[in-house]
Amino acid sequence: MRIDQQEIRELNNPGTDTHKRCLEGLKTVYSESLIERVVNRLSDFQVALPSWALGAGGTRFGRFSYGGEPGSLEQKIEDIGVIHQLTKTAGAVSLHIPWDIPKDVQAVKELADSLGITFDAMNSNTFQDQEGAAESYRYGSLSSVHQAAREQAVEHNIEVIRIGEQLGSGSLTVWLADGANFPGQYNFQTVLKHAEDSLKKIYRELPEDWKLLIEYKPYEPNFYSTVIQDWGTSFMLANACGEKAFTLVDLGHHLPNTNIEQIVATLMSQGKLGGFHFNDSKYGDDDLTVGSVKPYNLFLIFNELVYGMENNPQNPSLAWMIDASHNIKDPLEDLIQSLEAILIAYAQALLVDREALLEAQQGSDVVRCQEILQDAYRTDVRPLLREARLRSGGAMYPLQAYRELKIRKRLIEERGMRVRATGL
Repeated sequence: MRIDQQEIRELNNPGTDTHKRCLEGLKTVYSESLIERVVNRLSDFQVALPSWALGAGGTRFGRFSYGGEPGSLEQKIEDIGVIHQLTKTAGAVSLHIPWDIPKDVQAVKELADSLGITFDAMNSNTFQDQEGAAESYRYGSLSSVHQAAREQAVEHNIEVIRIGEQLGSGSLTVWLADGANFPGQYNFQTVLKHAEDSLKKIYRELPEDWKLLIEYKPYEPNFYSTVIQDWGTSFMLANACGEKAFTLVDLGHHLPNTNIEQIVATLMSQGKLGGFHFNDSKYGDDDLTVGSVKPYNLFLIFNELVYGMENNPQNPSLAWMIDASHNIKDPLEDLIQSLEAILIAYAQALLVDREALLEAQQGSDVVRCQEILQDAYRTDVRPLLREARLRSGGAMYPLQAYRELKIRKRLIEERGMRVRATGL
């Protein structure tokens, strides 16, 4: 489905005067030039939505459907198109293969193009056995002690690259579930060497202008060890592969209380931060709505990202993606909330007075450093987000618009109640 642009304009009109007053209020605190700079940066900022995030998620204890789920890749792209129409920030899709192999590549490209959507990083899947596969990944894939399983996993990743080439993607994300549940299950050095050798084989198949993004995770689904368990291992493997390989940071893939903002700063200083998977967590890799639990931490991470983007030209443009699970909420509403949280943290970080912060740091004025950061964090930047959307033709209040337009009801009428998204 598509939203008539006139419907969005009609929803925006009643709130325009209030919005203008809020925006003028910000101009009494920050210069008009800074306001314009932030609004322009927000207008340009695009976050990829993964194809698997449009359906109801779940846990090993259960999955609760809600109706109107997308039953095909085309319907998933259409759902992203709806979110993009409302937010003007979701201008890319990240596909998971083999969950979403296009049946007609040209038709899928034309559909995405008509909705203003590009194809972001491709994601391979060697954490599940696929129907008809000769080898099992029960005991590992790219790092398996079984050569045939490693070769099969490498070939799958190369296949994903080829599909991505046809769609116009420019990067491959590799996440390994490989690991052990018990001490002595494998030799740490052996499996790490296998993983490195496999990644190098995949790397050699990358098109010239592509990037390899190597993800990491300390535990789950294996609970004693994971082959690529932290950012240091990912960084080491990326260096071993070459200049087109980078570390990918998922906000949920860290042990409790890890200083993620320091990891971000370190990787950007080395030119090796490739991208982000946004989510939030309370206990582990909870995949909760972005900013729903630790919004200040998200701001601190963006503070380092903004500094890095302005001061580390050796680091490439970053790939941004939301990676969350929706077991209770309507996933489209959840994604809209996540986009809002990301943009709020980004806007707040753009308001940090860098010169004043540097002066306070050089003078070891710790109290002043904290005040400068928290002044920006406590600023209500939502008028800036609304202004960016208004200028781009989006909805000033996208979640409200989604509900007033009864999008979920319309999707249920179109697709029915008893449908299930592919890959979930």
